[in-house]
Amino acid sequence: PHSPAQKLVFNRVNGKRPQVLPQQVSAPEECYTLAHEENVRFVYEAWQQVEQQLDSSRSGESICGPVQYVEKTPNPGLKNFVPIDLEEWWAQQFLAKIENCS
Repeated sequence: PHSPAQKLVFNRVNGKRPQVLPQQVSAPEECYTLAHEENVRFVYEAWQQVEQQLDSSRSGESICGPVQYVEKTPNPGLKNFVPIDLEEWWAQQFLAKIENCS
């Protein structure tokens, strides 16, 4: 029933480094390849499974499964660390793009 975890492999196209291009003022609309969309879907679905398994193990439904790492002695250098709300950041980027186009 349990298959081994899939190994993620990231390969460069033709073994070359991607070219770094300077940012343009008006960037063209981003287009995503099928491979990109497949990768995003894979990561999203895998993360949903991990979250579901974490919830199951927290509620006692499952004995084994993922374990959430929590430091016993937090790093004092990270005392003021605030994690980024990625959804909020993307929303701000989207709105800024709309405002710049109008």
